[in-house]
Amino acid sequence: MTPYFLIDADKIEQNLKVLHGVMERTGCSILLAQKCFSCYALYPLIGKYLSGATASGLFEARLCHEEMPGKQNHVFSPAFREGDFDELIQICDHIVFNSPRQLHLFGCRAKEAGLQVGLRINPECSTQEGHAIYDPCAPGSRLGTTIEVFDAMPQDDFDLLDGLHFHTLCEQNSDDLETTLNAVEERFGKYLPRMKWINFGGGHHITRADYDIPRLERLITHMSRQYGLHVILEPGEAVALNAGTLHATVLEIQPKGADGISNVILDTSAACHMPDVIEMPYLPPLIEPVGHNVYRFGGPTCLSGDVIGVYSIERELHEGDELVFDDMAIYSMVKTNTFNGMPLPDIYIRKNGNVELWKHFDYSDFKCRV
Repeated sequence: MTPYFLIDADKIEQNLKVLHGVMERTGCSILLAQKCFSCYALYPLIGKYLSGATASGLFEARLCHEEMPGKQNHVFSPAFREGDFDELIQICDHIVFNSPRQLHLFGCRAKEAGLQVGLRINPECSTQEGHAIYDPCAPGSRLGTTIEVFDAMPQDDFDLLDGLHFHTLCEQNSDDLETTLNAVEERFGKYLPRMKWINFGGGHHITRADYDIPRLERLITHMSRQYGLHVILEPGEAVALNAGTLHATVLEIQPKGADGISNVILDTSAACHMPDVIEMPYLPPLIEPVGHNVYRFGGPTCLSGDVIGVYSIERELHEGDELVFDDMAIYSMVKTNTFNGMPLPDIYIRKNGNVELWKHFDYSDFKCRV
């Protein structure tokens, strides 16, 4: 019964093989960014190809520890909670702080526990266009340490560092990474020879068809040879890109409005099941031939802005028809919510042509979240 997500394990393995190839040719480490995709049924498969995972806090770190045992477990947060820290340093092997203040507060404990310690830097080099909400280098950003603040850091705190981390990209190619790396070298180059590793963060669309992998590998090799650094990347979308669909059913087709477009109410919601459609915003791909029938798809919630988008498709729709939205493995399941009492979509996994239900959600899942 719709709505449901369908995850294609074979496509994910195809993506993983591309990423593993980069690791083999360059010696870098690549981690799954769980904030994008945390379907842990596939963690054994992901752990077969990648170095491990990166977390944004205790729960994600615990998930990696439990479901990808023996693999690297990295964690970064803009600020850590004291109540979480003892467990974090027991289950993680790398920890990245956002500011010298956080490094000063927690760095010694992390080092004493045997963790590799890093600091996130802000190279103050924005390469994004039109997506300020996802730009860590935007003016006033709370993410990362600028060179001005870094230079003023006490020597005792600096001595705690094993590596530096930056994350400035979002669905971008390696030319933007090169621009960013030039800024990192310009601002922080004098400190790089004193580090063991550098983390390029995420946002690398490595498994996209037009991604320039040779350029990426040249950049990794350059940082390794020039500064003796081990390079780490932590993409999320590249792992599960084009590896999932969201299936929905037409509940009602309204008469055409003054704009000549029919509103179509689906049993899936942009606000609840694909929030990035509203936050980004963007138009999710629909698996339908393009045609002259124009529809505006929206969800069944009371939010007037719960609109997925306007589509021109070949067929004429009727109540009960099924529609399929593509590329729905990324930033979807991790962001779903039960606003308005909306049911969470079930999750199916397809492997070698066989489809199995992995997760079923019901009223109890709504009730326990309130």
